[in-house]
Amino acid sequence: MIDELHVRNVALIEDATIRPASGLTVLTGETGAGKSALLSSIKLLMGERADAGAVREGADGLEVEGRIFVRGGDPDGTVVRRRVEASGRGRVEVDGHMASVRELAGGVGATIDICGQHEHQKLLQTGSHVDLLDSWVGQDAADALARYQEALAAARHAEEELERVREMSRAADSKVEEADFVLRKIDEVDPKPGELESLEQTLPRAEHAEALLRASAQAREAVTGDGGVEDVLSGVVGDLREAARFDQALGGYADTLESALIDIEDVASGLREYQDGIDFDPEALDRLQARMAALQGLLRSYGPRMEDVLLARERAAELVGASRDGGKRVRKAEQARDRAEKDLEAAADALDGVRNAAAPELAKAVTEQMAFLEMGTAELDVATERLPRRQWGPQGPSRVELMYRPAAGLTSRPLRKIASGGEISRVMLACKVVQGSADSTETLVFDEVDAGVGGATAVALAQVLARLARTHQVIVVTHLAQVAVMADAHYLVTKVGTDVPRTTIHQVEGEDRVREVARMLSGDQSKASLDHARQMLADAEAARKAE
Repeated sequence: MIDELHVRNVALIEDATIRPASGLTVLTGETGAGKSALLSSIKLLMGERADAGAVREGADGLEVEGRIFVRGGDPDGTVVRRRVEASGRGRVEVDGHMASVRELAGGVGATIDICGQHEHQKLLQTGSHVDLLDSWVGQDAADALARYQEALAAARHAEEELERVREMSRAADSKVEEADFVLRKIDEVDPKPGELESLEQTLPRAEHAEALLRASAQAREAVTGDGGVEDVLSGVVGDLREAARFDQALGGYADTLESALIDIEDVASGLREYQDGIDFDPEALDRLQARMAALQGLLRSYGPRMEDVLLARERAAELVGASRDGGKRVRKAEQARDRAEKDLEAAADALDGVRNAAAPELAKAVTEQMAFLEMGTAELDVATERLPRRQWGPQGPSRVELMYRPAAGLTSRPLRKIASGGEISRVMLACKVVQGSADSTETLVFDEVDAGVGGATAVALAQVLARLARTHQVIVVTHLAQVAVMADAHYLVTKVGTDVPRTTIHQVEGEDRVREVARMLSGDQSKASLDHARQMLADAEAARKAE
């Protein structure tokens, strides 16, 4: 939900702020006043690509800032800031941190949908129809789709494995001979996992055993030998203890040195154990060095890591084995593929079953809303068609498409092909009402949804928008007084000035709102128009209170 929107230097807008209601907000004003600039600002919040041409003339850049609340998100909201310089460079910030346009679009931007007659029309994208149906079904469809996608991934993996095994079986004799050579070379050394790392630790110690023994022996002799550190320090401690009888301050130093003496004794003991652990064995050293040389030879040939060597052996063994097993591996891979395909078909049938059961109910519900929108006997159908196996994708095994019948006696055809812009807008509105709170969109922005609408249809449209505002935040650009009077918040967009025009946006209430509704009704503010506007606003308020 958009809590607040601040716009600077976007087209004709110099500086404007709106605070949309959580329910229905309308934007009204004369044609060309600048309402499209406000919609462009909302698009920037959604993560759409910026256009430097939208920067107000004479400004060095535009800026759009908004605070958005998302269900389950930060209770303090998310602050988004977009800046676009006149040069075309842009910057995105989310809660004060730099972000990409893609991150913005996939985050809070995904909770906003602009439903215009000529843009952002998801209903014209056949791929979105299955999403509409699944969100209508709810968790059952989500679970069935997840199982299908898991089965599809398993089937693809099984097919890839089968092709890999077949390729090995088709390998030329030269490849088999090469693989056999690799297998024998590696098996002659027979490297073990972790062996190289262990050898890299133990070999330096074996190679320098004499020096290590000499250094540890000399250190231990210096500590424990006659006149060594231990003897000298023991004498010093004794002298300090004797002197401490006359000055207790020296006793503290004696305690400290005595503690150090304990540490020195521990070091001497450790050095003795270290000496015992060093074994200078020339034959053992030769074996370790030979082993390291053999492993390094494998690394040069099949490395650079020992994991690569082991993988090369595994692949060589598979290729050699495949050439000798008389097709057993291929048959085994084929059986695994067949099992995966059988599981996939079962998951596909289950998913189609869920969707096919729900499709007529969705069509019926949307059609009812269409009738309420004065669309006569027009109907919506949800058609499903099972695709050939090779066309199955992550959305499912069947094509789902919305079909539109303009009148009861006509044939249904794809909505995207025959519905007019106004019809598509109203069908979209009907779908949004039916969806209720099922979809992830929280803010719906309607532009030109009232194109070509008047009379009873205008009243019905206003009532449907008000109903939709119970489950979504709805922002509508409208020329219909019937819609405007239903709003929880009403903003008037006006253009002032002639040489350097600018757009102002302010909320209208009380008599200011009455005058704007009167203008929308008849183009003037005559007493009759004002009285009519007051009556419409009063009726709308009474209807809200009666709910």
